[in-house]
Amino acid sequence: MRIGELARRTGVSERSLRYYEQQGLVSSERTAGGHREFGEETVETVERIQCLFAAGLCSSTIVHLLPCMRDREQGLPAPDLVGNLEAERDRIDGMMDRLVTSRRLLDELITESSAHPDSA
Repeated sequence: MRIGELARRTGVSERSLRYYEQQGLVSSERTAGGHREFGEETVETVERIQCLFAAGLCSSTIVHLLPCMRDREQGLPAPDLVGNLEAERDRIDGMMDRLVTSRRLLDELITESSAHPDSA
């Protein structure tokens, strides 16, 4: 599939897809006319990349993780990468805890405001 179709199917801009290719996160073949052609499996890869970026990982970390995610028998993360992944997981856990606390506080304010509509 061409880059425009990949962009439509994944919701990722063509510019971002070119960046992913430049960083070695995805690859394409070139047609005789020089157009990029991506394989069907690239859709799933881009979705994984988006998830990892959303979790706060950088492209240099993601490029090492993708082979492990594609074929878990052939590519295991290097021990030094595992430590980084654990730190990222802990960071995400902390963010989740803070979000739960924020939501609880908002719920309390909403409940209190609903109980006293005239004071708003």
